[in-house]
Amino acid sequence: MQEIDLNLACIPSNYSRLVARELGLQAREVSGLLTTTQLSVDQFLQEDTLLTPQQQLQILQNGLRLANDEAFGLRMGQRLTSPTHGAMGFLANSSPDLLTALRAFRAFLPIRMNLARLELETSGDWLEVRCQFEIALDEELLRTLSEIFSVIFFECAEFIVGRPVAEVITCFAHQEPSYVDRYAEYIPGPIEFGAASIRLRVPLDVCKVPNASANHQNYMMALRQCETMLAQLHTGRKTCKYQVQKMMLSQPPGVLTEEEAASALFICKRTLARRLKAEGTSFRQIRDGILSQQAVGYLRDSSMSVEAMAELLNYHDSANFRRAFKRWFDVTPDQYRRRQASCGS
Repeated sequence: MQEIDLNLACIPSNYSRLVARELGLQAREVSGLLTTTQLSVDQFLQEDTLLTPQQQLQILQNGLRLANDEAFGLRMGQRLTSPTHGAMGFLANSSPDLLTALRAFRAFLPIRMNLARLELETSGDWLEVRCQFEIALDEELLRTLSEIFSVIFFECAEFIVGRPVAEVITCFAHQEPSYVDRYAEYIPGPIEFGAASIRLRVPLDVCKVPNASANHQNYMMALRQCETMLAQLHTGRKTCKYQVQKMMLSQPPGVLTEEEAASALFICKRTLARRLKAEGTSFRQIRDGILSQQAVGYLRDSSMSVEAMAELLNYHDSANFRRAFKRWFDVTPDQYRRRQASCGS
């Protein structure tokens, strides 16, 4: 089992806010969901707050207690639609088929939920999708997380394939629960209990059904964003620079302000600037690095106009974007694109 730093805050808090929403909690009632997490309600409600794996599990455990519903995992799985997974969900929805989407989830799950990993294995005409949890879990949490994982899969698969995938076989490691009749509301295919591991058996022909909503340009944009986040996760994830990068990449390009970043880290703007300087960087350098890499990705992998890029990167107008690009690379966007075209020809 992989070593997980239980004290490293790296899990987006939007998942836990969805737990509060599913429970129908008002702001004044959220404190019950945060029992023993050492999180304040104000921290929890901030969009950019990151949770430790231990806090995430504790919130889920508290949610189960407050829900007083053993089937809470099934309900939560339905809440966690693709858009809740940020760039990774956008990548999956833009994928050409289900197989590509599952590979995306396998590769980039660590940037959203480092508690779990996916394994894919082809055998004959089937693809086996296994979910492994990196932390030892009690029976209740294992069952709940298994249900969440399975429902997320079926929601994603139905979006891509265009219909419920009733031919997929779901195998759970836990024993058949007392509320087994409720599974049919969320999982359309055959279900087995007491398996050696949590896994889904998916016919390969289902995996290769073309996604009617596939979009290559969106796919490449999301792929580059996920790759950047994953690279940062593996290099210096405890640094202040990494925390700022993660916040920037979880929002639309260029919109996060230095004040908002400092507030999310529970420090003042001057302290943030001092810490980044000690790491050899600044808020502007981090932002420019992310925006410049996204810009060259658009120029390389799409025929998008410079005006459209400026809008996507949240510049007020294309002239400002062109000036920024010239500052980054000493050439204009059009010159960069022509140079890339001549190198590839």
